[in-house]
Amino acid sequence: MSNGNLYARFERIFEANDARVAIRCADRTSLTFGDLARGAARYANALNALGVEPGDRVTVQVEKSIANVLLYLAVLKVGAVYQPLNIAYTATEVAYFVEDAEPKLVVCDPSRQAEMRTLADRCGIFAVVNLDAEGVGSLATMAAGMDERHETVARTADDIAGLLYTSGTTGRSKGAMITHDNLASNAETLVDLWRMTPGDRLLHALPIFHVHGLFVALNTAFLSAASIVWFGKFDAKAILAAMPEATLLMGVPTFYTRLLAEPGFTKEAVRSMRLFISGSAPLLAETHGEFSARTGHGILERYGMTETGMITSNPYDGARVPGTVGFALPGISVRIRGEQPGVIDVKGPNVFKGYWRMPEKTREDFTTDGWFITGDVGTIDPEGRVTIVGRAKDLIITGGFNVYPKEIEEVLNAMPGVGESAVIGVPHPDFGEGVVAVVTAKSKLVPEADIIAALSGSLAKFKMPKRIFEVAELPRNAMGKVQKAELRRRYANTFNS
Repeated sequence: MSNGNLYARFERIFEANDARVAIRCADRTSLTFGDLARGAARYANALNALGVEPGDRVTVQVEKSIANVLLYLAVLKVGAVYQPLNIAYTATEVAYFVEDAEPKLVVCDPSRQAEMRTLADRCGIFAVVNLDAEGVGSLATMAAGMDERHETVARTADDIAGLLYTSGTTGRSKGAMITHDNLASNAETLVDLWRMTPGDRLLHALPIFHVHGLFVALNTAFLSAASIVWFGKFDAKAILAAMPEATLLMGVPTFYTRLLAEPGFTKEAVRSMRLFISGSAPLLAETHGEFSARTGHGILERYGMTETGMITSNPYDGARVPGTVGFALPGISVRIRGEQPGVIDVKGPNVFKGYWRMPEKTREDFTTDGWFITGDVGTIDPEGRVTIVGRAKDLIITGGFNVYPKEIEEVLNAMPGVGESAVIGVPHPDFGEGVVAVVTAKSKLVPEADIIAALSGSLAKFKMPKRIFEVAELPRNAMGKVQKAELRRRYANTFNS
């Protein structure tokens, strides 16, 4: 019987490409695929020495580094469960995740060692070790002294490989249990769909505490034996300088707007690039158009979420339509129950096992016929192309009418002077909710009353924003998504007399 452990698949690739460069860093140092295998083995032996066994959770809150990648591989290799945490989480937030996951081991930044040790003592956690942004720390020191041989632990395809917590914009954050097969099936599908090969060189500037940078970027690169050009964080000038030796970039919309702000970002600069992929937040049609005009490349936008990995993708060949997220991936089914637009359901090998220790919430988020309810609202055209309208929780019900924010945002974003917009519903004494728009300005914004007057020709009266507020920038999370919950909190008293 073959080993269902995702690392067993990586291992075969690593062995077959032992001497080829797997990761090259900004300082020109590099690791071969053989180095990855040997490093993962050392870290795996260190984890075993620290008492980590199959099924144990390993909580990781560290800066992005190559050592962090080796740790991720090692956790898979020993059959444990990788639980990455955003480095921006506070001690209070981390305490919730740790108390809920009950890990055997916590890996943190050295600056947090003392507070993590206190938390670990309270929660009965066996060990706390550390890694810094350079990949230096007590865990790295321990791993350096370990044997570079380690037998990969056998796991079934349905065993948990990752425990990733949702953002928790409403209620408690939930731990999504991601299996080895969820990750393997999704990554293999993307490798095929995006035509990734050993000849590719992927610019990696995403964080690796999140599905995009961790499971999409790393897993597809490893399974295709593509090389990674490594950046600790996104820097437009550095990315631009590296493009002549790269073929592929996976990014969030902010990456592309910042690249467009660089005068040197031209067709000549991207001559070796074959694919630009965007996700994690909606890509403005304006950005898509400007990017295409500047470079000759159409950005490939895709759609996914923590619980499912990637669900849809615009095609490699064929039209990449601005504002849409393409078609369901092969082997994955997408539907909308009832009238369009409506809530999107998904079914396939990519769909997670359920929420950690929340059986009732798991049952609540699946239909009786076994489809996962994404909570995203969208449409599917006759060809099967999916467009996301917004989140169900972002739906505004004003005076009994349903209003989908994206429709208003698209009209606002097309107006001269408006940079970007976010539309929310806030309490209103007469209508239940009142529509409010929060916008950034490209230069000088026209008066609020003039914007509202201009909108009247494009929107039904009940959809019209009752107030428009200008801000320097919209609040975003680490992956670039606008935090509408924060905006609703900020403008909650707009209509209170």
